[in-house]
Amino acid sequence: MARDARHPEGFVRPAVPLSSVVVSGDLVYTSGQVAFDAKGTLVPGGLEEQTAQVFENLRACLAAAGCTLDDVVKVNAYLTDLGQFNVFNRVYAERFSEPYPARTTVGAKLVDGLFVEVEAIARIPGYVGAGSGVAEERGRRPNPMWRPSEP
Repeated sequence: MARDARHPEGFVRPAVPLSSVVVSGDLVYTSGQVAFDAKGTLVPGGLEEQTAQVFENLRACLAAAGCTLDDVVKVNAYLTDLGQFNVFNRVYAERFSEPYPARTTVGAKLVDGLFVEVEAIARIPGYVGAGSGVAEERGRRPNPMWRPSEP
């Protein structure tokens, strides 16, 4: 299956070789988002301000694929100082509601000036896939592992 790469509208393209967002079937994968604003400038402040910007960037990436933070099923977070986990967790809890996505948070060495990086996996709401007949009508083989979500 080919990668369907997306990019958030109004954001500068990354200077490194990566796609900001990749859609594959009913799943959306974001690259790790850091605290650069839409123009590519690092936001001033500490972990709290950077985490808030990271989640704004995640929102924009997800929107490029028709998703919101409510569609996120898995989050991987990287912090330069696990001693400030409470700060990160407070901002995180303001962005997600129960049931929360699965999450991994680890300590990591990031590029100088960055305190946090977050990537996410989301499921496209209302995805039409295997079992609906639409894939077959379009001449594609349905994914045998895909099942419609329970209401």
